[in-house]
Amino acid sequence: MTFVTTDMAAASKVRVVRSNWGRRLLSLLMVMGPGLIVMVADNDAGAVSSYTQAGAIYGTRLLWLLLILLPCTYFVQEMVARLGIATGQGHAAMIYKRFGKWWGVFSLVDLQVVNFLTLVTEFAAINLAMSKMGISPYLSVPLVAVGLILMVITASYRRWERVALLLCALDVAWLAFSLWLGPAFGIVAHDSLVPSLPANGITADYLFLVIAIVGTTIAPWQLFFQQSCVADKRLRFADLKWERLDTFIGAIVVIMMAACMMLVGDAARRYGIGHGGFRYADPAQMADFLGMAFGPIIRNGILLLMVNAAVLGATTISLSSAWAYGEVKGWPSSLELSFGEAPGFYSLYIVAVTLAAAIVLIPRAPLQLIIIGVQVLAGIMLPSAIIFLQLLLNDRELLGEKFTNKPWNNVVNWTIITVLFALSLILAAQVVAPNLFPHA
Repeated sequence: MTFVTTDMAAASKVRVVRSNWGRRLLSLLMVMGPGLIVMVADNDAGAVSSYTQAGAIYGTRLLWLLLILLPCTYFVQEMVARLGIATGQGHAAMIYKRFGKWWGVFSLVDLQVVNFLTLVTEFAAINLAMSKMGISPYLSVPLVAVGLILMVITASYRRWERVALLLCALDVAWLAFSLWLGPAFGIVAHDSLVPSLPANGITADYLFLVIAIVGTTIAPWQLFFQQSCVADKRLRFADLKWERLDTFIGAIVVIMMAACMMLVGDAARRYGIGHGGFRYADPAQMADFLGMAFGPIIRNGILLLMVNAAVLGATTISLSSAWAYGEVKGWPSSLELSFGEAPGFYSLYIVAVTLAAAIVLIPRAPLQLIIIGVQVLAGIMLPSAIIFLQLLLNDRELLGEKFTNKPWNNVVNWTIITVLFALSLILAAQVVAPNLFPHA
C-alpha cells in the first residue's frame, strides 16, 4: 500500500502539457543541444582572434562575408544532423563503412591533426587572456585542463550538455559589448549587405584573413562532432525537424556573435585613429587597448570571453576526436558510460587535453601566429571533409529516398565546395608565389 501511495503522489506532480505550443516548445527543448553547441563552440579562441583581427584591420568591411557564410553553415550542419539521425552512427564510422579503410584513415588523420592543433590554440588563448589578468599560465592552463577533464567524466551526456549550454549563453556578452562600442547601425547594415574591398585592394594579408574566417566559421571537426553528438543523444526521425531548428538557431547565433566580435575589433581601430594608431597583435592586447578608453569592464570582459570561448571549443573539439577514433576502433564511446566502461574513449580525450596544455606552456611560443595559422589550415582541409559528407547524403542505399539530398541541396553544396576549393588554391598559390598578391 505504501508503494502505491508513493507512486500516486509522484504521478500527481506530473504536469501534462495540453497546448500545441507548449508541446512544441517542450520537444524543442528536449532535442536542443547538438546544433546550438556545435555552432557556438565554433566561435572558439581561433574565431575570436580571426574576427577581432578582421575588425581591427578592415573595420566593418568584412561583415558581408559573414552573411554569406550563414546559409553555408546551416546547410552543411543540417546534412550532418540528418545523417546522424538516419544512421545512428558517427561521421568517422560512416566514412569507413561506405568508402573503405584507405579513405577512412585519410579522413581520420586529417581530423586528428587539425583538431589537435586547434586544441593547442584554445590553450594558447587561455594563456594569453589569463596572463593579461595577472594569473600565471603555469597555474591557469593546468587548472583549465583539469576542469575540462572533470566536465566529461561524469558519465552523463545531459550533465555535460547543460554545462556546455551555459557556456554558450555567456557568449551573449559579445552582443552587449558590440552595442556599447560599435559604430552606427546604418554603417553595420550597409557593410553587411553591400560587399566591399579594402582601400588598398586585395592583398595577401586580406586573402589570408578571409580564408581564416571561412576556416573558423565552417570547421571540419563540426561535421564529426554534431553527428556523434546526435547519435550519443539518441535522436530519432521524429526529432529531425527540431534538430534542424536547433541547428538553424545555432547558425544565426554564431554569425551574430562573429559580427559582434568584428565590431569590437573595429572599435579598437576607430579609437586608435585619434590616439596614435592601433596595431593588432592578439585579442588580449586589444582588450588592454580598449580598457584604457572604456574601463576595466570592457578589458576584463573580453579577456573572460576569450577564456569562455576557449573552454567551450576545447571540450567540443576534444570530444569530436575521441568520438571519431573510438567509433573507428569499435570502442564503447559515449558520455553516458563511466570511465571503466569506455576507457579508450575517455583516455584519448584526457591525453589530447593534457598534451595540448603542455605544449602551450613552452616558453616564447608564437601563440597568435599558431592561432591564425590553424584556422587557415582548417579552411584548406575543409573541402575534402565536405565532399565525404556530400557523397554520403546522396547514398540512397544508406538513407533511402526520404533523407537523401534533394537536387537543390546538391546545387548549394557543390557551390560551397567549389568556393572552398578556390580559396584553398588561392592560398596555395600565395605560398608558392609570395608576390602573387601585394602585401599591405
